[in-house]
Order: sequence, then structure tokens, then C-alpha cells
Amino acid sequence: MESRFKSSVVAGWAITIAVSLFMLRDLFPDLQQASWAVKANAGLGIPANVVLLIGMAGLLSTLIYALPRTSVLGAILLTGFLGGAAFVHIRVNGSLWDVGENLLIGVAAWAGLWLRDDKLRSLLPFRRSTID
Repeated sequence: MESRFKSSVVAGWAITIAVSLFMLRDLFPDLQQASWAVKANAGLGIPANVVLLIGMAGLLSTLIYALPRTSVLGAILLTGFLGGAAFVHIRVNGSLWDVGENLLIGVAAWAGLWLRDDKLRSLLPFRRSTID
């Protein structure tokens, strides 16, 4: 049982690191205000003067998520951030991939946290169905 618990924690940290690295890679062009990122955001109806703020909000949410003491708050913030991104893509008739990517990263963030945090697992347990 100890080995199973340890592997869950390792898997949870692996997912958390993957989500954090994905977010940082995705936010870096916004933080740099790369011309192609500003143009892509303009195509979604987001003005150029907001791109840096979006990048900063995403970076702050990601950093809060990556720190163990604040990871639950970070997961909540990332969920809101990614939900907003998914909504923007839905609003402009974005592809299923653009919407799904944001939703998948949000689910992965919570999965990673759930696997590595026993308090969260006790709060949100998976229950096996029993056949009587």
C-alpha cells in the first residue's frame, strides 16, 4: 500500500510539473508581448494593452499552483483562467481543440493536485461502486 501511495504522489508531481511547464511555455509570448501573440489575441477580440495583464495573471496563477502551500488556491485560479480562455474560444467559434486544450489542462491541474495531496483526496474521494 505504501508503494501505491508513493507512486500516486510521484505521478501527481509529474502532472503538476507538466501543467506548470505547459502554462509557462504558453504564457511566455504574452509576457514578452511577442507580435504574433498580440496579433493572435487581437483575432480573439482581446486588445493589445490587455495581453501583458493576461500573461501576468496566468503566471501568478501558475506560480501559486506550483507551490505546495498554496496549490489549492492556485488550482482554483488556474481553473478560472483556463475557463475564461475556453470561453473566449467558444465565443469566437474556435476549434474544438482550442476549447478542449484549455479544459484538459484544467482537469490535469486538479488531477495532479489530487494525486499528490491526501487532504484533497479525503475531501474529494473516488468511490467504488459496490454490488449488493
